[in-house]
Amino acid sequence: MSFYVTTPIYYVNAAPHLGHAYTTIAADVMARHHRQRGEEVFFLTGTDEHGEPVADAAHALGIEPQELADRNAERFKALVPLLGASNDFFIRTTDSQHVAKVQEVLARVKENGYVYEGTYEGWYCPRCADFKAENEVDEGNRCPIHHIELTREREDSYFFKLSSFQEPLERLYGERERWIAPRTRYNEALSFIRSGLRDVPLTRHKLTWGVQVPWDEEHVFYVWFDALLNYYSALSYAKPSADLTERFWPANYHVIAKDILRFHAVYWPALLMAAGIELPERIFVHGYLLMDGEKMSKSLGNVLDPFAVIERFGADALRFYLLRDVPFGQDGSVSTEAFEQRYASELANDFGNLASRTLAMIVRYRDGVVPASTTDPALAADFDGLTARVEELIGGAELTLALEEIWQQVRRLNRYVEEQAPWQLAKDDARAGELDRVLGTLVEGLRVVAVLLWPYLPASAERLLGALGAPDLALAGATFGAGQIERVSKIESLFPKES
Repeated sequence: MSFYVTTPIYYVNAAPHLGHAYTTIAADVMARHHRQRGEEVFFLTGTDEHGEPVADAAHALGIEPQELADRNAERFKALVPLLGASNDFFIRTTDSQHVAKVQEVLARVKENGYVYEGTYEGWYCPRCADFKAENEVDEGNRCPIHHIELTREREDSYFFKLSSFQEPLERLYGERERWIAPRTRYNEALSFIRSGLRDVPLTRHKLTWGVQVPWDEEHVFYVWFDALLNYYSALSYAKPSADLTERFWPANYHVIAKDILRFHAVYWPALLMAAGIELPERIFVHGYLLMDGEKMSKSLGNVLDPFAVIERFGADALRFYLLRDVPFGQDGSVSTEAFEQRYASELANDFGNLASRTLAMIVRYRDGVVPASTTDPALAADFDGLTARVEELIGGAELTLALEEIWQQVRRLNRYVEEQAPWQLAKDDARAGELDRVLGTLVEGLRVVAVLLWPYLPASAERLLGALGAPDLALAGATFGAGQIERVSKIESLFPKES
């Protein structure tokens, strides 16, 4: 089986911020989990480098758009490994292979009869690179996302016959009710479709920074159509020796933020239908990370720097916080105070302290040798069905709920330590068998939660499993009682508390 997951490609008019990290981390959790299932996985991320916002930002700096794209693309590329993300390819829309594939696919759309020439006039947000319908304009003629005043644009364009897909899109939504998730986003997109689709500009005449239209060199493709095709184009050249399209297309999941819902839930399927390309299976739409009640945005100035957070606390801590504190699929407020509280109470105390003292007790009381005794059936019952529940939830992109399922067992293991008090059992030689059972039960519980936590906390889970002498990450082995741990070594704190 194969699994293909994508992030949106990130705009290079500014440096990356925590919102970009959030989407990348979420997609990485899904990719890692599916690798644990034994599936062949392709995980794509990258940068969106054409369009007016990039050209405007470059000109404001007195440099060419390509120079700005190169500069900021490197920043986004540098963030990916710092996050612990395991992407298989990083696409840039200035890649010559992507450009050629965009021209090929959109020429096919024209050949199929879905492109015509005309003139467009409407309200335009240069930061969104998007024309706004009258019902999308805020008071004061402003963009509802960036709060800047919109401009009235009139331009000769080639149009995409989006209106031709009114009925096919309504049929798609009727037949595939899990096509968009969460349900609120499905309803939002369907409502937009039912309000009546209008044809949209496919090309720009006033702009030169973009993919040139092959049948009219005075036009470039509108940036959104260029960008959307990255999910398809990347497979054709990500591996130099092979075209991966047949193996991985259609995508299993596009993970996006809600501000680009319309492009992905309406324009994207219509474009694929027009080109005769199979539609992706699902689109999952997460909410905003909010600070001071606003979406995190470089242009708004309300940004937490992911590089600084990682330098101070490590990537695993950031990964955990973002998917623990903000229910995936909803808007949620983030703050340094909430981050530090989660770090201290759950990562350092619940998980880190559990791992350290369990291994320390086995080293102290049994010289690091795990007793060959049966595990406690009472605790084993608490783990029944855990892996299947996690598998179902992550399979449905319910990443926060899956993490809570695992964390319940982390808490249960901590309660078990307090209930059984192994330090008291160790004082009585007559209770050596009880101590063996408790220590064996704890180390097996640690192994299971570490395997299940690996998609969220890859570096920490691998370090713990290494100390347990049980490096196997396969989901099939994440069953309580399946481990055969013989010897462990002490481990320094996984999440040290700051002095």
